[in-house]
Amino acid sequence: MFDFLDLDQYDLFGAFWTTVQLTVFSAIGSLIWGTVLAAMRVSPVPVMRAFGTAYVNIVRNIPLTLIIVACSQGLALTLGLNMWADDSGTTAFRLAVLGFSAYTATFVCEALRSGINTVPVGQAEAARALGLNFSQVLTLVVLPQAFRSVVPPLANVLIALTKNTTVAATIGVAESALLMKDMIEREAQLLPIAAVFAFGFIVLTLPTGIFLGWVSKRVAVKR
Repeated sequence: MFDFLDLDQYDLFGAFWTTVQLTVFSAIGSLIWGTVLAAMRVSPVPVMRAFGTAYVNIVRNIPLTLIIVACSQGLALTLGLNMWADDSGTTAFRLAVLGFSAYTATFVCEALRSGINTVPVGQAEAARALGLNFSQVLTLVVLPQAFRSVVPPLANVLIALTKNTTVAATIGVAESALLMKDMIEREAQLLPIAAVFAFGFIVLTLPTGIFLGWVSKRVAVKR
């Protein structure tokens, strides 16, 4: 069906592999930073709560494209931060991961905070009565239950992150969107090329949604 596009001359696998790498590294970074932000938002320390609230409300309302470009232009070009990379391609990739992590962490934080609110207050009070401090209560009692209850929204965040990786093309990361742009310019066949890449993203996101939906049923907290 797509033979007239001469797909063999394009590295489709390499482009989508870069997309997968962007998704995986950004997901890990956003999960770590989002968990820290969620802990800040429920912290008894006012300064930490204020920082967490301000960060989430500001960053999640900034366009993702602006954040990615700011990482490239501001950190790499203006401040000279090369992210410990030897070439511009690797630098752009790592800066993209940084931008995606900083942005997606806000949604991870809010999902986790909603999960924290589902944990009965009595469990935290009982843990404190046993002598556990805030960090111990959060990590040993609250967060394990919160994570189990927010697998579906975190799955949605992961799927959105996978699709958002196309923004990395704006700073020259050689992922699927950049290749699609190049193919459209060369082949002048918009609909067939768009169909190829749409199918590629369906292959990436649909199994993820199905698998995490199964996981959410297995780990759901019975109340």
